[in-house]
Amino acid sequence: MLIVDDLHAQYGASRVLHGVGLRVRPGEVVGLLGRNGSGRSTALKAIMGLVEARGRVDWKGRSLAGRAPFEIARAGLGYVPETRDVFPTLTVQQNLWLGQRRGAARPPSFDEMYALFPALAERRGAPAGVLSGGEQQMLAIARALMGAPELLLVDEPTEGLAPQVVETVARVLLAQARAGVGVLLAEQKLSIVPDIAGRCCVMGRGRVVFDGTPDELRRSDALRREWLEV
Repeated sequence: MLIVDDLHAQYGASRVLHGVGLRVRPGEVVGLLGRNGSGRSTALKAIMGLVEARGRVDWKGRSLAGRAPFEIARAGLGYVPETRDVFPTLTVQQNLWLGQRRGAARPPSFDEMYALFPALAERRGAPAGVLSGGEQQMLAIARALMGAPELLLVDEPTEGLAPQVVETVARVLLAQARAGVGVLLAEQKLSIVPDIAGRCCVMGRGRVVFDGTPDELRRSDALRREWLEV
């Protein structure tokens, strides 16, 4: 289980997170929602050790606070950034190869990733830089999965994607959860969250202002107006 408590983070002198707390259990999809600037992406980066942060970040009973990103990845966390960050001059298969994690009990094979994302199988020898936005998003997720993570942090995976690609992303994330992988999914809009998440955390002004089920969120018009709707 991931336990985050009283998490603060900043960029230089600019404080972004003001005491975030959340939980993600094995096999659970948690949607992390909020408007731009609410702190969603920063929360994921703070958990992964990518920004200056303080507070409690425990994973399976061990503290991750203050550890380097590569150490956190080796502990079993996978991260898919909003910017995707594929290696443009390397092929699809080379990008996947770089996602493998040393010490993983059962690292997935290339064929398993291509079965999840058939579009990547057709492009396995192509440089990642020539892929479409949707294909790059699928590659970023597949590369993270190559490390056999027990917890997957995914930042804005559906932004700007065609509906068919969004459906593929939702299907893959839900399949990972059913296999026991925890998923923390940051999204600005509800999009796929109500369909695959068991719980939603809404962020506002650097804090979690709601933690409940998608149904509870749907029923709270006032909450959505104040913290989600534009």
